[in-house]
Amino acid sequence: MLCLGVSGGLDRIYESSPELPNTFLHDAAAVLVRDGRVIAAVEEERLNRVKHSNKFPSSSIRYCLSTAGVSLGEIDRIAFYATEAYCNSMLESLFMSRPNPLDAKLLLRQLLAREFGTEVDAARVFFVNHHEAHAASAFAMSGFEQSLVFAVDGGGDFCSGLLAVGSGTEITQLASFPEHNSLGLFYLETIRYLGYGLFDEYKVMGLAPYGNPAPYRELFAQFYELLDNGGYRIHLDRIGGALIRNIQIRRKGMPFTQQHRDVSASLQEALERIVFHILRHHREVTGITRLCLAGGVAHNCTANGKLLYSGLFDDIFVQPAAHDAGCALGAALMMSNELGRPAPRERLSDVYWGPDLGTEQAVEQELNAWFGHLDIQRSDDIAASAADWMANGAVIGWAQGRSEFGPRALGNRSILADPRPAENKNRINAMVKKREGYRPFAPSVLEEDASQFFELPDGKREFPFMNFVVRVREAHHSVLGAVTHVDGTARLQTVSRKTNPAYWDVINAFKKRTGIPVLLNTSFNNNAEPIVESVSDAIVAFLTTDLDGLVVGPFLVKKRTATLEDWCTLSVSLPPYASLHRIRSYTAEDRQETVCEIRMGHSGRDSMRISHELFDLLMRIEGDASLGRLLDTAMFDQAKREDLVKELRLAWEQRMVRLHPTRAACLRIDAQGAA
Repeated sequence: MLCLGVSGGLDRIYESSPELPNTFLHDAAAVLVRDGRVIAAVEEERLNRVKHSNKFPSSSIRYCLSTAGVSLGEIDRIAFYATEAYCNSMLESLFMSRPNPLDAKLLLRQLLAREFGTEVDAARVFFVNHHEAHAASAFAMSGFEQSLVFAVDGGGDFCSGLLAVGSGTEITQLASFPEHNSLGLFYLETIRYLGYGLFDEYKVMGLAPYGNPAPYRELFAQFYELLDNGGYRIHLDRIGGALIRNIQIRRKGMPFTQQHRDVSASLQEALERIVFHILRHHREVTGITRLCLAGGVAHNCTANGKLLYSGLFDDIFVQPAAHDAGCALGAALMMSNELGRPAPRERLSDVYWGPDLGTEQAVEQELNAWFGHLDIQRSDDIAASAADWMANGAVIGWAQGRSEFGPRALGNRSILADPRPAENKNRINAMVKKREGYRPFAPSVLEEDASQFFELPDGKREFPFMNFVVRVREAHHSVLGAVTHVDGTARLQTVSRKTNPAYWDVINAFKKRTGIPVLLNTSFNNNAEPIVESVSDAIVAFLTTDLDGLVVGPFLVKKRTATLEDWCTLSVSLPPYASLHRIRSYTAEDRQETVCEIRMGHSGRDSMRISHELFDLLMRIEGDASLGRLLDTAMFDQAKREDLVKELRLAWEQRMVRLHPTRAACLRIDAQGAA
C-alpha cells in the first residue's frame, strides 16, 4: 500500500498568496510510505528554495513518485495535514470576496490534476487532524509499545496541541489545548518585543543562556497560570503591554541589551515550567514512563534536554522533523495504519530520505560546467582529504548521498569545521551565516566516543538528530571551544558508522589527526536560503560565501579567481518566486523618486533595491539568458559591465536572481565526457 502525506499551501510557487495567519500553511513537504515504511521524504523549501515554503509541494511529490517509480494514479491514499473543515474555514476567511466559497478537497484535486495530469478520485483524498498527524509521526517512529505523546505548536485545526497515550498501533487522546493557550504563540508573542518573528524562536532559545530569568520572573508569572490536573492558562493579551512598560523594545537589527537576554531567559524558564507541569501530572496519573514529542515546540532542544536529565521519563523520543513538515509524515503513516499496514515497531535511526546527489559522473559534470569558477580534484580517500583541510583550519561545505528530512543538517548537507578554536564560531557566523554572533553551533561526535566528551544520562548513547541540548564535560569546555555554549552545553548529534558511514569516516579521520572525534556541524546554506539540496545548490552556496573548500561526493573543490569573461559565460534568470518592480517612492522626507526593486514573494517585505540599468537588463530576460549576450545588447562599456556584474552578484548572494552555467556549456561538458 502506498500512502502520500502532504503539508503546505494550496497554490503554486509563482502565484500570489494573500497574507496568511501565522499558524496556517507553511513548511510544505511530501512523504511517501509503502506498507508503513518511508520510501522518500523532502521539504518543498529544499527544492523551490523558499524558506518555510507555504506553497503546494509539487516538486516534493514529484520526487517521491520518482523515487518509488510510480505515478500519482498508483497511490492508494493522499492525505493533507489538516482537517477539511479547518481548511475550508481558512479559505473562506482568506477569500471572503468570492461569490462562491472555495472547497479544500476540490482545490487539492484540481492542483494535483494540473501538476500531474491525473484526475484523482475524491475517495482517495483525505484530510487528517493536524495534531493527530504530529502525534502519529512521533509515536509510530519511536519503537515504543506504549508511551505518552505530547504534540504542541502554535496552532492548527482550531487548537494548539494534544496529549495522548500511544499503545500498539493506536493513539488515544487524553487532553487538548485550545489556541488561546498556545505555548507556541506564547513564545512567538514574546519574541516580537525582542526583534524577532515567526520561525525565529530557536534564535531566542540560543540567546536565553546569556540571561538571568530572575529579574523578570514575577513579570512572566502574570502571563500564565498553572492549574490543577496538569492544566494551565496563557494570558496572551497581557504580554505586549507589560513588556512595553518594563523593557526597551528591541527592533530588528538593534543591539541586544542585558534586558533582552534576561527576557529570553525568563521566557525559556516559563515555557519549561509549563511543559514540566503538564507532563509531570500525566506521568503520575498514567504511570507511563516513555514520552514522544512532536510539534514546533518540540524543537526547543533546551527544554528537551532538561526533560532528559530530569529522570521523569525512562526514554524520550523526539520526532526529528517535529515542525509542520513532519505532519506530512504523520498523515502518510495514519493512512497506512488505517489500511492495515502500520509502521514497524522499531526506533527511527536516520532520516536520509531526500534526493541523492546523483552518480559520480553526474556530479563531476555539474562541477565542470562551472569552469573558470572552480578548481576540481578527485580524491581516492575523501574523508582523509577533508579531515586534512579541517585540521589545517579550513571551513568546508560537505555534501554526500541523500539529504536529511527536517530542519537539521545531519552530515549530508553540512558545513564542517574544527570544533576546538572558539574563534571558529565567530568566523563562521561572519563568513557564511551573516547571523547573530551569540548563536551556537552543534557538535557531531562518533557515537562510541560521545560519553567521553558529553554528560549523557545512564544508558543513553544515541542522539542522532540534534534534538537534545546536553552538558559538555567540564574538562572539555575549552577543548570544544567552538561548539560549547556559554552555559557549558551543546546541541548534540551522535554519528553511527552503520547509519552514515561517509560522515563517520570523516569524523574518524579528523580524530586520527587531532585526537578529537568531534566536528563542528551547521547547516550548509547562507542566511538567505534553505539548506542546500542539489550539487548546483552546493556550488552556489560555496561561491557566494567565504567557505574555504567544498567536498561533493569524492571531489575536492576550491575557488578560482573568475574574470569578467568567466561571469559573462553564465546564464541569468529570475527565480519563480521573484518579481521586478519599478515604483514611485519617498527616498527622503520631502523627495520622491522612481526606484527599482527585486521582490521575493509579492508583499514587498523581502526586497532589494537595484539600479535602473540592472532593472532594464533583467527585464529583457525571457527564461534563461546569457549574461554576456544581455550586456552586449545593452552596449555598456567595460566599467559599466563590471559594475553591473558586481551588483548582479550581490543580488545572487541574496538569491534574488539565479546565475548558472549556460545550456551550451553543459552540453559541451556532456560531449567531452562522452568522448
